[in-house]
Amino acid sequence: MAKLGRLTVTRSLLLGLLVFAANCWAQERATVIEQIAKAYGIDSFEQIDAVRYTWNVDIPGLFKASHVWQWEPKTNKVSYEGKDKEGKPVKVSYVRFDPNQPDAVKNEVEPAFVNDNYWLIFPFHAYWDKSATITDQGMKKLPMGAGSARLVSVKYPAEVGGYTPGDTWDLYAGKDNRVQAFVYHRGGDKKPSLVTATWTGYKKAGPLLVSTEHRGTADGKPLHLWISDVAVKMAGSDKWMDAK
Repeated sequence: MAKLGRLTVTRSLLLGLLVFAANCWAQERATVIEQIAKAYGIDSFEQIDAVRYTWNVDIPGLFKASHVWQWEPKTNKVSYEGKDKEGKPVKVSYVRFDPNQPDAVKNEVEPAFVNDNYWLIFPFHAYWDKSATITDQGMKKLPMGAGSARLVSVKYPAEVGGYTPGDTWDLYAGKDNRVQAFVYHRGGDKKPSLVTATWTGYKKAGPLLVSTEHRGTADGKPLHLWISDVAVKMAGSDKWMDAK
């Protein structure tokens, strides 16, 4: 009986340690990514009825595009203007996650929306995406230029599915919890597989903070990605608030 008692106590202690470790991990995860998300206005995001912006990218010899978006987060309605693979103008409105979406929306427009929206508000997605593993690696040298910042890695499991399986986003955040630079490692074989870019040109549209300028490299090629014409429409208002 004494042996059984000791075994029971040992199991209880191990279980307690596991629960404690899990709670500590959850608190650490919530703390580090919540601090960053709060700096970008996540506490007031529910007050926003609509966001509009233009996502632009130029990677010489690889990719050049401009996508105009309007997104209503509460209804998941999206409006898009851009060009298809053949360069023909495309203008479409749809509701995300609608199983009856046309193939062109499902296979081309929606993936583009996810990509561009991650650039717009990635700190929010890192906070919302509970499948991601968040690791605070402390102060590290910036991947570009001089100085150092807090390195926070956001890694998605390979089996998660969707558009980010196995992807890792290394965020370098300053004391104000604003991202100064990041390194993106793609989990699959789609190009570009490695992107290093600055996060500058900060502007606010209502409560939403956005980095509008990103310069760096994509698979070794010069990258310039910028977000223009950012504006939000707050709940109860029909007026757009431009980013300043």
